[in-house]
Amino acid sequence: MRWLGAACAALVPWAGAGAQSARPSARLDASAVAVLTAAGPVPRGGGMATELRIVHPVLMLRAGTAAGGLGLVVTVNVDGWTIPNGELAPGMWGEGFVDRRHPHTFAHEIMLVARMPVGGSRVTVAAGKGFVPFGTDDPMGRPPLRYPVNHHLSQILERAVAMVALEHGSLRVEGAVFGGDEPATPRGWPKLDRFGDSWAARVTVRPPLPTGAALELQGSHARVHSPEHRDGTGLDQVKWSGSARWTGPLGPARAYALAEWARTSEGGGAFVYHTALAEAALESGPHRPYLRIESTERPEEERVAAYRTVRPLRDDAILGVTRWTIVTLGYGLDLLSGRLRLRPFVEGSLGGIATVGGGFFDPAVYYGGTTTRAATLGLRVATMPVGHRMGRYADHMEQHAHH
Repeated sequence: MRWLGAACAALVPWAGAGAQSARPSARLDASAVAVLTAAGPVPRGGGMATELRIVHPVLMLRAGTAAGGLGLVVTVNVDGWTIPNGELAPGMWGEGFVDRRHPHTFAHEIMLVARMPVGGSRVTVAAGKGFVPFGTDDPMGRPPLRYPVNHHLSQILERAVAMVALEHGSLRVEGAVFGGDEPATPRGWPKLDRFGDSWAARVTVRPPLPTGAALELQGSHARVHSPEHRDGTGLDQVKWSGSARWTGPLGPARAYALAEWARTSEGGGAFVYHTALAEAALESGPHRPYLRIESTERPEEERVAAYRTVRPLRDDAILGVTRWTIVTLGYGLDLLSGRLRLRPFVEGSLGGIATVGGGFFDPAVYYGGTTTRAATLGLRVATMPVGHRMGRYADHMEQHAHH
């Protein structure tokens, strides 16, 4: 922790001095999605529920210099206003919500980024509130609207974090220290007295491929102290993640594919959750079909209401483990008008729920069945550039210069 903090302190002014002759610039983008969703089964009764919502309402500022140096990454997310009680998503869980996606914090990202060449390599440091270098991309930037069940197994975000990344050729190594406490409300801020109680590392390899194609292999590991209890007296997590991501031409179209695996162990192995996910999308003219297949284990926590669980979480409040296997299929149509992108889309999910091991939780009794389903009709309105990957701070300068 000490060497990482010292590196951040030393490199930020060094990078700023190197960027004094570079002309700074900034880009402001916005995005929101209007959705009509029907999903079930409804907890404690079965049947379907239907909602009309505005989701993913974000404002993004990306500033920096094309030549490198200092950059600023700010993302404001007003989920707390548009979905204060969450968004229908059977299987989704985390931060006290269950079978609904929780609203993110208003200050989704506020990160200062510094990047400089060192010999034949590049060093990036970043610090603030944002994404920890662990796992795969934020689901908000991926083709399906529906968040995967594995969101809290495969990503760590909205933390007070300081990170260093070293790049040499096709290899990137990232390390970070951060506060393990998860947000409790949309207005929540990290507890600064917990900064440095957790750490993560990620190795990424990008083998050289023919022009127009890109393959990314990543493996990451994290130890997170008491994420579900902000005071730091809850269970610790040990997390592993591995993935392969490919983009490239497929005939006249352009394709995207992701395969990932992750494992989270809590309480010294008392509870273990696995996930495997594969998704793909095709871009052919304005047409955007996509597919996701997921199998994820999640904790079944004691509930205080149909869609809410006990917080702070106690180890004796976990009643069992279930496995959610869900197939999601969707189609979007891109309509462009200058910087404005309109994408009407339709999306559907079908899946099954099974118990894993022992415990007291029976999904057939609680939901009235073991089949989950959801259908969404929506319209995405955005000015964001295609291919933006939130939280990849080592790529920030290149993305900013390109766009």
